[in-house]
This record gives sequence, structure tokens and C-alpha cells, in this order.
Amino acid sequence: MERAPGAWALRGETTLSRVDPVVATLVILGLAIVAFASNRLPLGVVSIGVSLALFFTGVLSLAQALAGFGDPTVLFIASLFVVSESLDATGVTAWAGQKVIARAGTKRLSLLIVICVLVAATTALISINGAVAALLPLVVVVAARAGIKTSQLLMPLAFAASAGSLLLLTGTPVNIIVSEFAAENGGRAFGYLEFALVGVPLVIVTVAFIALFGRRLLPERNGGQMPLDLVRHARLLRQQYSLTLDTGVIMSPQNGVTEVVIPPRSPLIGTKVYSGMATPDGELVILAARRGDDELKGRDVVIQAGDALLLQGSWDELTRHAESAGVLVVDSPARLRRSVPLGRGAKRAIIVLAAMVALLATGVVPPAVAGLLAAVALVLTRTVSPAQAYRSISWTTVVLIAGMIPLSTAFIETGTADLVAGWLLAIIGDSSPYVALAVLFVLTLVLGQVISNTATVLILAPVAVSLAIAMDVSVQPFMMGLTVIAAAAFLTPIATPANLMVMEPGGYRFGDYWKLGLPLSVIFLLFAVFYVPLVWPF
Repeated sequence: MERAPGAWALRGETTLSRVDPVVATLVILGLAIVAFASNRLPLGVVSIGVSLALFFTGVLSLAQALAGFGDPTVLFIASLFVVSESLDATGVTAWAGQKVIARAGTKRLSLLIVICVLVAATTALISINGAVAALLPLVVVVAARAGIKTSQLLMPLAFAASAGSLLLLTGTPVNIIVSEFAAENGGRAFGYLEFALVGVPLVIVTVAFIALFGRRLLPERNGGQMPLDLVRHARLLRQQYSLTLDTGVIMSPQNGVTEVVIPPRSPLIGTKVYSGMATPDGELVILAARRGDDELKGRDVVIQAGDALLLQGSWDELTRHAESAGVLVVDSPARLRRSVPLGRGAKRAIIVLAAMVALLATGVVPPAVAGLLAAVALVLTRTVSPAQAYRSISWTTVVLIAGMIPLSTAFIETGTADLVAGWLLAIIGDSSPYVALAVLFVLTLVLGQVISNTATVLILAPVAVSLAIAMDVSVQPFMMGLTVIAAAAFLTPIATPANLMVMEPGGYRFGDYWKLGLPLSVIFLLFAVFYVPLVWPF
């Protein structure tokens, strides 16, 4: 049965008359915080539930409740994941990491400083999660070679990435969100390089603090998860299959090798193979074969279930064959390929990145347009495939932001932000704006340890705007301070995905984070309250 046009709007008006919109907004916020903190529901489900709850309670219209999914900020953030994937998949990040860390030697202090500076600079371009994910395997391998416990390097990696997110507009979605809030509420959008005014000194102070006190505040452990060391991997393959080829031949930007195992009921069982034989389509070469601990030699080796074959060919063909039926891949070619410095498409990825940065820095086009142009260019130049581009996007992040944007709208539309700001003003009385910043930012700091810092900023940004308006001061220091304190997600492993990424390979426990994180959080709080207003006056 079809519903008459406007029936939902009518129902919304009826619901609105029964439910106070401010009460409904605060209840939805409270339930969302509980759901986020419990970690029992997927983040995307919680954020979509927030949007639907705002619609069903009549707080927002259907268009307003779903507006986040068409917001330019969300599209810009999604496009940045594609750019990040291009740098990672083509080996640009691996190349940069190897070059920089190779010059740092094996001393703990020099390695620590280089790793922190490198991840901070990388984060500024491709986001916290992308930078940590790209450099984590390299750092663990370097730690193993230098005889340093991984716990001494990996938490600094994650924390320095959070500081590095304040260097450029593209460092974190929070930067983009606060910039849009400032522009829409009597202020102006922050420039692409403007974040560096607070980001550079914060990175310096963060790295210096970790270098001076990190050894005492960090545990001495190794994690159980060891990433792939490409050089060691190639050496093992040469030994196990008695190969005479060097590493550069086995693993190059164009070609590679992959090890496959023949599973039961494989159509390849009974096939005769020999070393140097090409596959039927001629795209791959069988370098060697093994059965258990024995090498299989000769021209009449009949494949059995459990046999291992070493295949060589282009990375594209290895990936295609790895996805076919009849074999089980030991190490994914796509994973191996990322560890090869400057692989196919690396130059194109660098050129597109440089063009995007130029567009963002000059402001010729809106940020969302610059990001989408870069993503489209990467697909059209075949730097990344369409499927690869779709897979690279963190849909959890996209849905989280899109679903929480309506809650920010509800805070503004219903006057809830003004109400919360009034409560805060009642607490601080006639105190200076510095006290208002301190109270707001302590609330942000606490909330950001249990839910996403992006969600925290979307909830509290309208409150910050209301505070600035009520005190008749500029919104700029409130917005910039908000992104600074949101970056101080150091006290728990669930505060950011980057903190979680390093937990297992670093051998960390839940209670390890606050020891280094608490003093760093205080430093960030002091910067947000006292330094930010010096650069962006009230």
C-alpha cells in the first residue's frame, strides 16, 4: 500500500509535538555514547541508528537526517583513502620509510626520533591510520634488526602520528570538520597549511618528550605479531627452493614470486610439472616445487595434494592466479607487492598527490573537488583499479561521520548546543574565555578516550560555537583548539584505530597507554588553551 506524499512529514510533526526536541537530542546523544563506549555494536550501525532516531523522534526531517551522506566533507575524506591506497600499494611509503630509517642506524634514540618525524610527516598527507598501517611493518622489522623491543617504538609511532595530523588540513577528518564549522558560523575556513602553526611546535614537543621520557614510561616487550620482512622472505625462499636468483630478481617493482599450496580436490592434482615450465596461459613460470621437506626435481613431477609450488611472473598476473580456484596462497601477492619500494604506478601516484596538494594549498577548487579529482585521476591512470579504490575506503569511518553529522545539526537546530553552552557558562561564571576553553577541552579530552575523536568533535563543535557566540569572541580559537585536543587520544587503546593497530605487535596491555599518554595529553591541553589563542586571538 502506497503512503501518501508528506505522510512521513506529518508523522514527524505529530511525534515532534509529543517529544521535546532538546530532550530527544540529549537522550539520543547519551545512548550513542553508551553504545560507542560498550564496543558491542559496529560503529556504523550506531551512527546510522543516531540518524534514524533523530528522524523518528521528529527532531529532524528525512532530508536533514540523511544529509550527512551527501556532505562534501564526507566525500573529501573518502577520496583521501584512495590517495592513501595509491601511495601504499605502489610502494611509495615503503620506499620513503626505508630510505629515511636506513640513515638512522640502529641506535634507539636516533631511530625513535626518525620514526616519529617520518610518521608525523606521512600522516599530514595520508591520515593517521594510513600512515601507521603503512609504517608499522617496517618499524617492527627495524626494531628486530636493531635488537630493540617493539614496545619502545610502536606506541611512539601511533602518538607521533596523532601529533602529525595537525600539520596539514588532510591530516585527519577532524581538521576538515572544524574548518567547515568555522566557515559556517561567523569565522573562516582554515588554510591548508594553517594547521602547521600549531602542528609544528606540537610535533617538536611530542617527539622531544617521547625521546626524553619514553624509555621509562614504556614497557619492555615484544609483540606476538611479526610483519613480513621482504629481504628475509626472499632469502628463505632461495634457501627452501634452492634458488640461485638474488632478491632483486625474485622481488622487483614489475615482477615477483608467490608460494601456493595444492589443496585437496584441486583440479591441478595429477598434472605433470617441472622447474622452468610456464603455466598454460604462459603468464607465469614454475620456479620450483616441494613436497613436505623434499624438493621435487625432474620433468615428470606429478602434483599431489599438499605440494607447494613457487610461481614467478608479473604482480598483476600473480594476483589474478592467486584468486583462482585450485590453489591456496601462502603469502598474498598484493601484500608482498606493497613491501617492494617504488613499484608500478609509483610515479603516477606521486604526481597526483602533488597536484592534489597544490590544489588544496592554493584553494583554486573546494577540498572535496580536489580530493575527488585525485581519486578519479588515480583510477583513470590505472594506478589503482576501481575495485581497489572501493576496497581502500574505510566505510566505517565514512558512515560514522555521515551518520553523526545530523546529530550536530540537531544540536544547532533544536538549541541543544545553546543549552549545553549555557550550562558551561553557568559553571564558569564571568571567567575569561581561557576558562571556557579549558572546561570545554577537558570534556572533549575525556569523551575522546571512549568514543571516536571524530564523533566527539561533531558532538561538541556546535557547543563550542555557542560558547564563542555567547561570550562574543571569535570562533577560530575554539575550533582550532578543539582539533588540537581531539588529537590527544592517548589514554586508551580504543581511543583511535592507530592505538589499536600497535597494541598486539607492540605487546601492549590496556593500562600501558596512560603512562605515556597522560603527560602528553596535558601538553596538548596546555597548547589548546594557552598557545592557540595567541595565534588565533579571541
